[in-house]
Amino acid sequence: MTKDINTLLFDFDGTLLDTNELIIQTFLSVLDEHFPGRFERQDVLHFIGPSLKQTFTAIAPERAEELMEQYRAVNKTLHDELVAEYDGVAETLRLLKSRGLKMAIVSTKRGAGIRHGLEVMGIEGLFDVIVSLDEVKEPKPDPEPVLLALERLDASPEEALMIGDNSHDIEGGQNAGVRTAGVAWSIKGEEYLAGFGPDYMLQHISDLLELTKEAVQ
Repeated sequence: MTKDINTLLFDFDGTLLDTNELIIQTFLSVLDEHFPGRFERQDVLHFIGPSLKQTFTAIAPERAEELMEQYRAVNKTLHDELVAEYDGVAETLRLLKSRGLKMAIVSTKRGAGIRHGLEVMGIEGLFDVIVSLDEVKEPKPDPEPVLLALERLDASPEEALMIGDNSHDIEGGQNAGVRTAGVAWSIKGEEYLAGFGPDYMLQHISDLLELTKEAVQ
């Protein structure tokens, strides 16, 4: 028998906070400086999801660290101007928390960036655990970050759901043995995300209230 879902593991960028334009503009700023004319907006969409190290190592392995540092500096400067909240996210997360669900963020982003984003949204106290890039050897789609979050939450894979906007989130959850949910507001599109076989597709963040209602009755 399938256990009720009482543990929610969220990606951050593009799932809880709309950072897509921020990421795109940051990549274009850095790449246009070093590789003028080589990358366009459509190319940069492929860089949303993987870690910075994975992306810049693929582009220029000998300069990856330099490019990562420049990216982070530009990103920090542009952050508050370009991010936006998705409809209903903060309200829904507060309701889920009030129901007693276990909640964590599992991201390929550094912890400082996640915490700043949570402050911008006004929801910094809602998550029991944050697993950032700083704390793992292998980012998603490796199962390590998801399994670490479950360990810290004292939760089992059978009762957990990994929620995200990218293939890395779905595959990372699947590799860790948890159920997965794609978000239809993914910048890459619902159809793209559905191709990775998530168990659920959220049309709105509030769909989680229905998915988890059995666990809190």
